[in-house]
Amino acid sequence: MTPDTDPHRLNLAALGWSPFFAAQIAPEDAHLQPVRISNVHRARMSAQSPAETLRLMLPHHISTADYAVGDWVLIEPETTLLVRRLERNSLLQRRTEGGRVPQLIAANVDTLFIATSCNEDLNPARLERYLAMANEAGTHPVIVLTKADKVEDPAFWRDQVTGLQRGLEVVTLDATSESARAVLAPWCGAGQTVALVGSSGVGKSSLLNTLTGKTGEEAQLTGGIREADAKGRHTTTSRSLHAITGGGTVIDTPGIRTLHVSDLSVGLDVLFTEITELAPDCRFRDCTHAHEPGCAVQAAVKAGTLDPARLERWRKLSEENISNTPVMTGPRGNRKVKAPSGRR
Repeated sequence: MTPDTDPHRLNLAALGWSPFFAAQIAPEDAHLQPVRISNVHRARMSAQSPAETLRLMLPHHISTADYAVGDWVLIEPETTLLVRRLERNSLLQRRTEGGRVPQLIAANVDTLFIATSCNEDLNPARLERYLAMANEAGTHPVIVLTKADKVEDPAFWRDQVTGLQRGLEVVTLDATSESARAVLAPWCGAGQTVALVGSSGVGKSSLLNTLTGKTGEEAQLTGGIREADAKGRHTTTSRSLHAITGGGTVIDTPGIRTLHVSDLSVGLDVLFTEITELAPDCRFRDCTHAHEPGCAVQAAVKAGTLDPARLERWRKLSEENISNTPVMTGPRGNRKVKAPSGRR
C-alpha cells in the first residue's frame, strides 16, 4: 500500500493534516499518533483522530489555556497521553479585559468566516476588528452576510462592507438553507479548515448545522434575536471542531461581545492598505497623519481619494493597539513584560 492510497493517511488529511505538520515529526516520534484538538476546557481536552473522538490524558505540568481548538498534538496511542503540540501555521487570538496573556480562539485555520446579519447588527467598525485579527494570523477572511432571505435587497448590506479591505470577499446567504453549502464551498474543500466568528444571533449555529449536516439532537442549539436592537443570545458556549459534509473541518466559536485590538504588527497595515501605501510619501517618517506639513495621507483626504472616516478609524485602532499591547522593558538579559497602559 502506497502513502497516497493509505486510508489512514487520507482520513488524516481530511482533518487538515498537511506536509507542514508532517515535517515536524522526528524519527523518535514514530510511535506517537497525531490527533487534532476538538474541545478545550479548563481541566480537560478532547481530540479528533481519523476514527474517533478521544479524551486526552494531560501531563500535570501543562495548562489547557496554552492549547487551542485546531491544534495538532502527538499522543501515546495506548494511553492517549498528550506528549507535545506541533508548531501552528496560524493562530487566532485576542486579549480580554484584564487578561495578562491573549486568549486563544482557534489554530491552523485557513479561512475565517466573519458572520454578520443583513440587519442592524451590521457594524463596519466591528468587522474591521475581526479583519485585523485575521490579517495578523495570516488567515484568509471572508465576510458572510446572513439572513439575506429576510431583506428585499441584500446588495444594500453588501455595499456597506465590500470596501472595508482591498480584495475582500463578501457573500450573502440564508444560513439555514442547503444553498449555503454551495456558496461557501470554495473555502470548504477536503483538508481545509474554516472558523466561524461574529456576534451572537447572526446565525453561526445555524450555519454550522448546515455545513456539518447536523440535525436533531446532534444539531447545535440556535436562538433568535431581540427585534428592538437585533442583538442575539449566546447559544454556543465553547469552541469546538466539526467535520464539514463533503470535506473540510469547521471550528465554531461563541459570540464575541467585545474585541479589543492589541498585539498587532501587520494586521492594521493590511486592513488599511490605502493608508499604508501613502505613508512613505509623507515628509516625516513618524508622521501621525493628523497635522504635520507634507502629509500625503491628509493630502489624499483633501483630494477626495481617501475617506476621512477610514482615516479616523485607522487612528482609533492604531492608538488602541499601542495602548493595549504589552512592551518589553528593562536591561538586556533581564527584560520584563510591562502591562498594557489601559483598555478602551
